[in-house]
Amino acid sequence: MTTTPRRTVLAAAVAAAVGGSASLGAGGAGAAPQGRGGGRGHHGADPDSTVEYHGWVKAADWRAGTAQGVSVVTSGRAGVVLARPRGTVDYTDPHTGTTAAWEYATWLSPVRRPASPATELIASWNADTPAGTFLRVEVQAGYSDRTQSPWYTLGIWASGDEDVRRTSVDGQEDGRSTVWTDTLAIDDAASGLRLTSYRLRLTLHRAPGSGAAPTVWRLGAMTSAVPDRFEVPATAPGPASGTALTVPQYSQNIHIGRYPEYDNGGEAWCSPTSSQMIVESFGKHPTPEQLAWVNPDFTDPQVCHAARSTYDYAYGGCGNWPFNAAYAATYDGLQGVVTRIASLSDAERLVAAGIPVITSQSFFEAELDGAGYGTSGHLMTVIGFTEEGDVVANDPNADDNAGVRRVYPRRQFENIWLRTRRYDASGAVRSGTGGVCYLYFPVRTSAAQRAALAAVGIR
Repeated sequence: MTTTPRRTVLAAAVAAAVGGSASLGAGGAGAAPQGRGGGRGHHGADPDSTVEYHGWVKAADWRAGTAQGVSVVTSGRAGVVLARPRGTVDYTDPHTGTTAAWEYATWLSPVRRPASPATELIASWNADTPAGTFLRVEVQAGYSDRTQSPWYTLGIWASGDEDVRRTSVDGQEDGRSTVWTDTLAIDDAASGLRLTSYRLRLTLHRAPGSGAAPTVWRLGAMTSAVPDRFEVPATAPGPASGTALTVPQYSQNIHIGRYPEYDNGGEAWCSPTSSQMIVESFGKHPTPEQLAWVNPDFTDPQVCHAARSTYDYAYGGCGNWPFNAAYAATYDGLQGVVTRIASLSDAERLVAAGIPVITSQSFFEAELDGAGYGTSGHLMTVIGFTEEGDVVANDPNADDNAGVRRVYPRRQFENIWLRTRRYDASGAVRSGTGGVCYLYFPVRTSAAQRAALAAVGIR
């Protein structure tokens, strides 16, 4: 099966900035970032990596920012919470047309200067938004020509959809950079212009007089400047050889036709289906109350819930990368980030420590033996490796749950995931995601998990 293209125009625009053409589709990938794949930045052992993830997660991190109406949470999981609103602001929901007044407060990060100037930035966050609350995440970038971008919105988000519709914001650009759904990208990377700094801003909202307290526990961004490449270096089998994590198997295709208002049903649900598999691998599940809206005759209603909970009303799909990470973190004790990592060796470190990797890739059928389909964008999960080092994946593009577990050749999988350029079946040049992945892991990590995460630049 080939997933239905949905971001072809978007991906083509991003690819054109670096001199190629692109097609990225329904599998739930983000904006076709052009990147090398790394996630280590200056944290890891790869001196050539341009990828850096930086997160604000500890009480000291939050105190280092500028707070206006928020308080720093110090007991339990550190974060910022709406405490004393600065005032009220009107918000018109573009998807319902409803205008309402909301109390708000803000937190502004310190200026972050990545070790390597970047062509792209993807933010992600973990938050609790009780009924009657939502948050806005924004970025302002500094350019290498010493100018600054405007404040761009990277997401208007709530865990539910009853108060506001979860959404990215289209039409944001300044002639130097553009926000493509979930990715801020330099328009013309060949010009030499780069992102050399950035600030993130949170605006927490609640219904006036409600006393509800939205809380953010993690806020971060991945920056990268990955050169074009059709091939990536091969790696040898490593520490996870012969390891397969216990992960439930869920097919997206059994949901085809269900709830078509969420991107045509299961046909395009690879991202939330992958997210749900990994959430449940950590023993987390939606409550019966959360599933009460799903038709009781449907198998695996939790996948329908994940699709609704990740749906981006502007993008028109469930594949917004930060929205998936934020969904995973709505489960008590879980965190989620979006980043890039450099190689299957890094993925093996994570798997060996008990952390699966949700990967985004595109390929034509002959490029991945055993898949039986081609795709212009698809998410699946790396849950283990054979003794020979081949990839054990839970691939949601299956006819039923029993067919989800696959073994894919190591070299083929590594290349289709980490490359930034590819040829399609007709020989046209298309884009690749350059190692984009979601990482979901416990709030309370083991020593092995902390070491594996540190190796890919996550703390």
